Amino acid sequence: MAQCVQSVQEFIQDSFVPMVAVLCSEDAERVTRKNSLSFPELLRPFCRLTSEGHLRDPNNQVVVVKGLRISVTGINTRPPQTPEMHRLLSQAVSVCQPPEGSPANVITAGDYDLNISDRTVKASVPWYSDWKETLTQLSSSKYYTATTPWFETYRENFLQSMPASEHEFLNHYLACMLVVSSCEAVPTEQFLKLSQEQHRIQHSGEYTHPKWFIPNTLKYYVLLHDISEGDEQRADSVYEDMKQRYGTQGCYLLKINSRSGSTGADEQMPDPWSQYLHKTSIHNPELYEESAVSNAVENNIGAEEDGLDPSIRDDNETHPLQLDQPTDAGYPSNNASQSVNNVDMTRPQKQASVTSHTTPTPRGTCLTLNDHDHIRQFIQEFTFRGLLPHIEKNIRQLNDQLVSRKGLSRSLFSATKKLFGGGKVPEKSIAELKNTAGLLYPSEAPELQIRKMADLCFLVQHYELAYNCYHTAKKDFLSDQAMLYAAGALEMAAVAAFLQSGAPRPYPAHYMDTAIQTYRDVCKNMLLAERCCLLSAEILKSQTKYSDAATLLIKMTSEDSDLRSALLLEQAAHCFINMRGPMVRKFAFHMILAGHRFSKAGQKRHALRCYCQALQVYKGKGWALAEDHINFTIGRQSFTLRQPDNAVAAFRHILINDSKQSAVQQTAFLREYLYVYKNYSEKQAATHVSLDQEFDRDLSPLWRELEERVVAVVNRGAVPITFQPSQCCLNSQTDNLRYPLAVVEEPIIVEVVFRNPLKIPLALSALCLLWKFTPKDFSDPQGNTAGETITNEKASLKETMALNDIIDTQVIPEFTISPEETKVARLKLLPHKTGELHVLGVVYNLGTGEVDNSEGSLAEDLMCVRGQQNLEIQGPRLNMTKEEKTSVTYGPDHRLDPIITPLMPLLEVFFINFPTGLLCGEIRKAWVEFVNVSAVPLTGLRVASTHPEFFTFGSAASDLTPVTPTAAEHCSAYKTVAMPPSVEIVSLVSPAAFGVTSGDRPVVAEIPLSQGVLGPGEALQIPLWLRGPDREGVHEINFLFYYESTEKTAKLSHRVLRHTAFICASRSLSVRATASRSNTLHSRERETEERQEGEEKNGSMLVFVDVENINTSEAGVREFHIVQVSSSSRQWRLHKCINPVGDKDSKLASRERGKLCFKATRCRTEEATSEKYTFADLNLGNEQIVSSTTPCADFFFRRGLPSEPRRGGVSTGGASQIWRQSGTDDGVTNIVKKCSEVELDIIVLWKAYVVEDNKQLILEGQLHVALQTIGKEACSLSQKEETQEWCVGLSRLKL
Repeated sequence: MAQCVQSVQEFIQDSFVPMVAVLCSEDAERVTRKNSLSFPELLRPFCRLTSEGHLRDPNNQVVVVKGLRISVTGINTRPPQTPEMHRLLSQAVSVCQPPEGSPANVITAGDYDLNISDRTVKASVPWYSDWKETLTQLSSSKYYTATTPWFETYRENFLQSMPASEHEFLNHYLACMLVVSSCEAVPTEQFLKLSQEQHRIQHSGEYTHPKWFIPNTLKYYVLLHDISEGDEQRADSVYEDMKQRYGTQGCYLLKINSRSGSTGADEQMPDPWSQYLHKTSIHNPELYEESAVSNAVENNIGAEEDGLDPSIRDDNETHPLQLDQPTDAGYPSNNASQSVNNVDMTRPQKQASVTSHTTPTPRGTCLTLNDHDHIRQFIQEFTFRGLLPHIEKNIRQLNDQLVSRKGLSRSLFSATKKLFGGGKVPEKSIAELKNTAGLLYPSEAPELQIRKMADLCFLVQHYELAYNCYHTAKKDFLSDQAMLYAAGALEMAAVAAFLQSGAPRPYPAHYMDTAIQTYRDVCKNMLLAERCCLLSAEILKSQTKYSDAATLLIKMTSEDSDLRSALLLEQAAHCFINMRGPMVRKFAFHMILAGHRFSKAGQKRHALRCYCQALQVYKGKGWALAEDHINFTIGRQSFTLRQPDNAVAAFRHILINDSKQSAVQQTAFLREYLYVYKNYSEKQAATHVSLDQEFDRDLSPLWRELEERVVAVVNRGAVPITFQPSQCCLNSQTDNLRYPLAVVEEPIIVEVVFRNPLKIPLALSALCLLWKFTPKDFSDPQGNTAGETITNEKASLKETMALNDIIDTQVIPEFTISPEETKVARLKLLPHKTGELHVLGVVYNLGTGEVDNSEGSLAEDLMCVRGQQNLEIQGPRLNMTKEEKTSVTYGPDHRLDPIITPLMPLLEVFFINFPTGLLCGEIRKAWVEFVNVSAVPLTGLRVASTHPEFFTFGSAASDLTPVTPTAAEHCSAYKTVAMPPSVEIVSLVSPAAFGVTSGDRPVVAEIPLSQGVLGPGEALQIPLWLRGPDREGVHEINFLFYYESTEKTAKLSHRVLRHTAFICASRSLSVRATASRSNTLHSRERETEERQEGEEKNGSMLVFVDVENINTSEAGVREFHIVQVSSSSRQWRLHKCINPVGDKDSKLASRERGKLCFKATRCRTEEATSEKYTFADLNLGNEQIVSSTTPCADFFFRRGLPSEPRRGGVSTGGASQIWRQSGTDDGVTNIVKKCSEVELDIIVLWKAYVVEDNKQLILEGQLHVALQTIGKEACSLSQKEETQEWCVGLSRLKL
């Protein structure tokens, strides 16, 4: 079971607390309403005592009460009916989702990550570790600490909504506060009226609710004094009179409202009520946030969940504005107490709102910190001087009554010992007992007095005496076969035994099992059975009895409530993963069951989360049919929740692997896949700005940095002071302090959310935006106004047509909103002139959505009215200066006030044949199409990226043929020349030819345009070479395209287009290289060396290259061929291939390793320049790849330049020895180091053969190894990857 915030003891104590009713006069309620609170709401944050209380039991022993909390509610607070409770519990679970950005609870076993609590788990993750490694890691790890806040919310709301029952007294009222204002003319008379009203409610027999604990309910008289208005001397005088009448322990003078609502507004006061009133509460359904409503609509949450018929309506539910609302005979309701007792006061809600958060109503504005202390002191006084002595007195009275009636000894302590000592009545099984669940005892029955005394002791934490009383009552109830009473006594006896300090007896779990079975099978009361299950499961969990807890939770699942079953199955799954030997497969299986029940309950997001968590266990373990079912369900749920990427990935996974499904099932899967994928085209467009995109705070600085880099390049290294990052989609999380910039003849879209709070459909027609516009000519340096401000707010039809020539306003002819539906409308404005635009609101015709056929259109017109909603957005709170910190001031929010600038170019970018997966180092040729869809030309096209080493557009001298993607489909990405194996082919290249002018990789690349301009409507296709990242995994590549207008404008200097691509890199080859000095040469070679002494004075060296195939056939790769080895350096070049010789094959199968040997010589004097690199190619086949051209040289230079050339290099051709002498300095050491330094980069070019769709494809790529020191090995992999791969095992060595 998931970890909870509270301990088990705290959770149980907070589940059963003393209940106190409140009865207020109208004046008293008016005093508290100044703070936007009722009197019970005013007390709620202060109802937990911070100090210890004391009382004495019948044996005169002191009982210490710690951390006591009391519940104060209105006298006629109504528990929700069953359909309403199901709906509210479903909404509470739907609202509570895993928080964004929260640390994920992950169990890691090698590459296998079991994510327990993250919101979304992508279905397309292709790598998982072995099952044995997972179990080993889970066994060695400690218990994880996953939390499930939605379950805790459900449990809290469920326990709060438990109705009062006849068989127990735990949630019956123990006391009643009578609250009267000091402003009353005669407060004592008002106290008398309230007292009589309470007596009538309790003893007249007219009301079945509320229920009272004991006949002589404690009445506590509270005189409420408003300091800002009332006469304090008069209040003190009345309080003195009250102490004479009711005693000092039965009354209290509470002084509040030390300040008026207007004074002291600049002082920021704490709001302790927000944590109680803002969260979803069963007793406060009007406090649901707007997100809850939208989520509920999205998840199809309605009256039909959990098997409820939507046609059934609670007879007690009436509209809050209905006149002469009938009174429920079971609940008290009168004028004096109606306002405070019914806390379910419906508040008006907005029908339309812009996508921004509204500020909640401030509470406690008339209260100071001293008032808070007064309220806290009042609760302490009431509890310690009123409530606890009252409970102590009643415990003694009940004990004396039981002693006298049963003829026992002085107290129940000694009596229970005699009863338990012998003469026990044998308990019958549940099957043997008759169905007497409906048996009722009279209120004065001795059995109920024992139960009442037990509940009193339990509420004041006297668990030992409570256990003895419960045990005695249990025996009496079983003797009478009163099974409902017996089950309640068994339940509380088990809880009391667990809570006893020192644990004198073990937790009687069989008591709980018997109680649950009785509640469920005999009494047919699932609410009580569920409460019993929740309590017992928490207790078993605290004792690490996770197996018993899981069994109990699974037993409580049933068909009557999908939501309850889903939550309990999820908790059972967490129990399995929490065991000492984690049962991971049982965890996954029960998460699948929970996801299914969540789906039936309409909780789509929770269902998707459960399936994704289970997929982590089933993925890649051979459970093909189960994996297909999970992926199919994830695909459907993701598509329903508007997550097309996850949906496509899940459906694709079903089809790409060898399926064990039947032909019919495969056809069904393919049909679903095509339906989801039909909106995806082969031509993948760059990301466009959309209102569906969420603002990402983590990516925002990255895009800003990329844009700053391009702007710095354009402005010769300096970013202008006036630079502001581009923002195209504005919401409540973006910076809205400055006016946004829009472009003339480009649409402006405003998203407005409408909610229909009624149970009938609403039909909106002629829906459009209201605006005002001030024309301005920005070409004028002064920016003088070119015309008067115009608006369409009160324009006639003829005037509206004329205004469309300035601002074209889209009108939605019909917009229907279903009952209780939240719906989004996207309204468009198209400006035709430059100036300042202000969006004011929305206007529409409002109808009922139903047409009267008998009256025709006339009746429809009569049922329509003109409606308008103003859009006013409050900006962020200012907190920079001292004045702003000490006051509540808000900054502007200008997202609805765009400035319309002159025409600007608009670019669209399309990627053609862009891959989603590459091998590490693989070279792939794609195409990019740039289209100018505006009416003005663009220039200065550049692209910046977070991974410049991933792509290249080629050098200025690169060969761009073939010129179309179709012609290049089967061509090599490299420039090749037919040539048999021979000595090296040498060429000199300058890095500047490939856009590299410094030691850093070029982050910004300029895209060549014909004559530097892309005209209106023109398109340009250019090749794009891609290279797979050197590290395996999923890589996020961000592109930012920058462009300008040919005509410079002051308002908008440039525009950008953003795109994010994801590349999954798989393993290919691992290359290791070592250089060593060569001193022994054959005689013929030595003669040649002597003849070339003038050119190659500094000798040669041997280069050993080890190549290993580390691919695991993930992408269907059968074998790799080493086709060429090239070198690049300012000092060295490969001269000759020593091994392999002749026509020996150079292919590598999986896990095979090849060893190559080359001779390297120093470059000639004319080649060894500091500015150019010498490329030497040694091909091992019949084709030579020209490594000094695009794309090979591009990716070589983009991988990062080696260090600068070292001056005064020392020859490494001989085996010279340097003897250390006394008195030498560090210069000798530096000379020794330089003798071993090498600047030689090895480029290994390979081809791989892949079979796909019965066709053989050829992949090609290149890997780089930088040799720095003689004798020191260099590798193409990082140090971490190198260690992992080298330790896999022994591989075959191929020479």
